[in-house]
Amino acid sequence: MRLEGTAKEGTYKVWLTDDELEQLRRAAASHRDDLIIQLGGYVGLRAFEIPQIKPKHIKRTADGEHYHLRVPEGKDTKNGNGEPRDAYLPTDVERDLHRYQNAEDVSPDDSFIQLTPRAVRGVVERTAARAADESDDSDFHHVSSHDLRRRFAQRLLVDERMNPRVVMAVGGWSSFQAIEPYLNAPTPDVVNKAFEDAGIS
Repeated sequence: MRLEGTAKEGTYKVWLTDDELEQLRRAAASHRDDLIIQLGGYVGLRAFEIPQIKPKHIKRTADGEHYHLRVPEGKDTKNGNGEPRDAYLPTDVERDLHRYQNAEDVSPDDSFIQLTPRAVRGVVERTAARAADESDDSDFHHVSSHDLRRRFAQRLLVDERMNPRVVMAVGGWSSFQAIEPYLNAPTPDVVNKAFEDAGIS
């Protein structure tokens, strides 16, 4: 992972890889905690959005092959007013949510994750601390819930070269300025491929 310093001393933006995201998942203390990691890292939800999600918010698309997740109150990065949006829900995450719903008897109108946003952030921090211990990689100690969303954006924009307007729509960004930092940060795989393409080994 790559650490990027911030204005606050000792605080970093963490650029994770998918392998490191999977390490976080393996360090999760429960199925619920694993879902928090997935909703941040694979669906792009913010910490305050995760407790909003209920089974009734999962919708199958008209073709029957995809799922969307209605986020009731997101964050408008343009003017600050929360607006609903439809996030893309990967099939693997939908399947895990369905299993959790059945195992925990979550009704359609109940939140999957019945925690405050602060508690969601705490779950990520504790999970990252376990990942640091298990992997002997102290950089995990700097991982926050927003770093999961950062990985989501970087995967789509840099690794998959997805249309930025699609990423803005599903992730709740209102301007190109808001997603620009994710466009300008190549992943290790992208760096390696650039050197391979240049014939430098």
